[in-house]
Amino acid sequence: MYSIKSRIWIEGQDGVFLGEGRVKLLKAIIEEGSLSKAALSINMSYKKAWKLIDSMNQNSKKPIVTKITGGSNGGGTFVTDYGKQMIKNFDDVNQRCWDFLDNELKSFNYSDES
Repeated sequence: MYSIKSRIWIEGQDGVFLGEGRVKLLKAIIEEGSLSKAALSINMSYKKAWKLIDSMNQNSKKPIVTKITGGSNGGGTFVTDYGKQMIKNFDDVNQRCWDFLDNELKSFNYSDES
């Protein structure tokens, strides 16, 4: 049995805007409520995570991640509604790509019989 593999990412003029790793980081931020905890949870350095977030925000029409400092509820890092929509859009496109590739693989004649 064969399987087909592929990775997609979205690029802008300044390089990668969104890909699987960045989406994984955004989902971790939603779950953890902080960039440092999110980075730790996916085994990524804080420095790398910060660079990815900064890159996404710089290359986006609207902020994807915001940071709130202190206050009665404490601070934290949050994915904006726009960021959540970008996650959903990416996941939808990614799933359609996987569905397409799985369907294409069915057309291969890969039996051992020749």
